[in-house]
Amino acid sequence: MEKLKYRIKNIGPGALVAAAFIGPGTVTTCIKAGAGYGYTLLWALLFSTIATMILQEMSARLGIISQKGLGENIREKVLSPVLKSITVVIIILAVFVGNIAYETGNLVGGALGINTIVPSVPVTVWAPILAALAFLLLWSGSYNRIEKVLIALVLIMSVVFLVTALMSRPDWGAVLKGLFVPATGKTGWMTVIGLIGTTVVPYNLFLHASSASERWKNVEDLKSARIDTVVSIGLGGLISMAIVVAASANLYGTGNQVANGADMAKAFNPILGSWSGLCLGIGLFASGFTSAITAPLAAAFATSGVLGFGKNMKDLKFKGLWIVVLAFGMVLSALGKSSPTQIILLAQAANAIILPVVALFLMYCMNHRGLGRYKNGALQNILGSVVIAVTLLICIRNLTSFFSSLFALV
Repeated sequence: MEKLKYRIKNIGPGALVAAAFIGPGTVTTCIKAGAGYGYTLLWALLFSTIATMILQEMSARLGIISQKGLGENIREKVLSPVLKSITVVIIILAVFVGNIAYETGNLVGGALGINTIVPSVPVTVWAPILAALAFLLLWSGSYNRIEKVLIALVLIMSVVFLVTALMSRPDWGAVLKGLFVPATGKTGWMTVIGLIGTTVVPYNLFLHASSASERWKNVEDLKSARIDTVVSIGLGGLISMAIVVAASANLYGTGNQVANGADMAKAFNPILGSWSGLCLGIGLFASGFTSAITAPLAAAFATSGVLGFGKNMKDLKFKGLWIVVLAFGMVLSALGKSSPTQIILLAQAANAIILPVVALFLMYCMNHRGLGRYKNGALQNILGSVVIAVTLLICIRNLTSFFSSLFALV
């Protein structure tokens, strides 16, 4: 019992990662996947969850052994001035600028959840209020306080979506087939990269390394970090799968389109009836608010690391970075000119395209001799290379579709 209590007490940085990838984008993408393709794309989530565990374990190990974030490690270990400059530009564009778009979707998604419960107040009003709450929590500079809030919200999401999936009475044979027999349907590849992009999130590699170095200071803590990673990310993967299962059981084959919160609530109507809107609202709020906190935080960790600012959460330069991301997200969410679901879905696909690049930087750092016996072994390099190769092939296959969707949105 004492050992179990100790393990539970050490759940932390992995929960931050789970809180980060279970955002409005996950809810939206998974409901659309289930409604459009049934159980057939569950394999993509299974692959994504395993891939996330592999990469995030490397990230946490790097943070604990080096006591530095991924951004700082990249800055130190990439010695060529030209390559270092290119790397800094790529990370700032991919993580910092990209997170502004994610933050907009996070705030809109969280606000959409509250609007489902209190429809008299529009999304464009709730979004800035959520941004203000996120600002206060981040401004405190307390890692422990942020971690506790996010763990609580992840648990709320878990209960809402897992119970709903079980109550939907899915076809478990079809669920197993969807998990272990890869298929895409007729036009499912963009949804596949969306599911990968909403789970294996590039900025989480920066977030995990920095948060692990904040939480754990000794090599002996590696075991706790690995358990934290597997348990937290495994739970996050189960939540994503539960959303797909609920949407498949209740929406697939009905012809219902998923364009807004009301449409998404239909995935829960047969089970929860008049309570479906409330449950979806709670789930969207929890997922939106957790990601609204982690996205600016991860952008600050990544950018301050590669620019050499350090990772002190109470430093004004560090705070200035996340304030920019949060402020842009607040303004864009308050304007409410674009379709939230379109922006969210496109952001997930963009995530999957950026992922191989960031993962390559992580692999480079994890093979540096400075890590000694804690650098990657042969098996870890093989697993990491497989993840990068699969995501790269899927992304190359879908670049045309991605840019077509981007131009259509613009």
